[in-house]
Amino acid sequence: MTALSRAHSFNTAAAQYAVNRPSYPPALLDAVEELAGRPLAGARVADVGAGTGIATVLLRERGADVLAVEPGPAMAAQFRAALPDVPIVRGDGNALPLADASRDLITYAQSWHWTDTGRSVPEALRVLRPGGALAVWWNRHAADVPWIVAQEDRIARHCGVQRPAGALLDDRRAARLAGLAELRTVRRLLRWSRTVPLDMHLANISSHSAFLVLGEAATRTFLAEERARLHELFPGETVEETYDVDLLVATRPG
Repeated sequence: MTALSRAHSFNTAAAQYAVNRPSYPPALLDAVEELAGRPLAGARVADVGAGTGIATVLLRERGADVLAVEPGPAMAAQFRAALPDVPIVRGDGNALPLADASRDLITYAQSWHWTDTGRSVPEALRVLRPGGALAVWWNRHAADVPWIVAQEDRIARHCGVQRPAGALLDDRRAARLAGLAELRTVRRLLRWSRTVPLDMHLANISSHSAFLVLGEAATRTFLAEERARLHELFPGETVEETYDVDLLVATRPG
C-alpha cells in the first residue's frame, strides 16, 4: 500500500472524518501567531490539505482570510457543506495552484507528511511573501498514557503498520525529517485532551488511513474487540483522549 493510496483513502470516510476527528486547542493558534510573528487577523492564509475544514474553522475564527486547498473530492465536498463561504480549490502541496508571494501564512494540519518535501518546501517558499511563514502541525496521541500506548500497540499489530515512536524527536531532528532543516524553524509542543463517548473514540481511530485501507470486515473485528477492552477501563463509556500537538513554524527569508 503506497503513501499516495493511503492519503486518498480518506475520501472513503470523509463524513466519518468530519464528525469524529479532534480539533485543536486555542493555545495552538496562539503559538502560530507568536512563532510566525504576526496576528492571524487579516492574514492571507492557505490551509493546504484542508480536509473537512477542522483547522480552517479555527483560522477563520481568528480573523484570517483563508483559502483552502484540498486534493480529495469527497473531503472537498464535506468542506463546502460545512463552510460554504470559504473558497476552496483542488490541489496539493507538491504543486500549489496559487500565485507567487501571495500568502502571509501556509498551514498544514495533519497533512504535511503526505507531501514530497523536495517539492512542497520550494512550493511553499514560492507562494509565501518574504517574511511569511509555513506552519505544520499534528495531533499525536500522548506517548506516556499507559492505555493509549497499549492501544497504539494493538493497532500497529492489527493493521501491520509501524507503531509511532514513543519518545518525541529532538527539535533539530524533527525539523530535518519535516524537510525544514534549511529554514529558520521553531517548534512548540502543546498538550491537551478531550472527553468523548466511547463510540466517538472508536470512530475516530478507525478514520485513520491504516484502517481505511484494511477494509470493513477487518476494521469491524478490531473495533468489536477494542470496545470490550475499553469498556472495562471506562465503564461509563466516556473516554479521555490525550494529545500532544507538535507544531513546526518555518519562516521564508525576507
